[in-house]
Amino acid sequence: QVQLVESGGGLVQAGGSLRLSCAASGIIFSNTAMGWYRQAPGKQRELVASITSGGKINYADSVKGRFTISRDNAKNAVYLQMNSLKPEETGVYYCNLKWSTYVYWGQGTQVTVSS
Repeated sequence: QVQLVESGGGLVQAGGSLRLSCAASGIIFSNTAMGWYRQAPGKQRELVASITSGGKINYADSVKGRFTISRDNAKNAVYLQMNSLKPEETGVYYCNLKWSTYVYWGQGTQVTVSS
């Protein structure tokens, strides 16, 4: 059974940084595409960043230059380094895994950016 466990969320002041981690289990991690999504209160879940099994990376325009996604296949983990955080980036951040036709989600980790 595939499981994704996020960590690293918390409360940070505007302009601060956080590093999110997502640990995966139950799957050959190196074959997967991974992503981070954000859901702000009252809004739809949106893609923040993604990385394919081959290392191709995609970012939402709003986070380019400030956020960095990376993966460590040896640790079955994906990370999201978030710098210069803004209050509007408050929300629940979800780890996402795609493999073949299957999609899995973590439980989410709360990120709150105070102004």
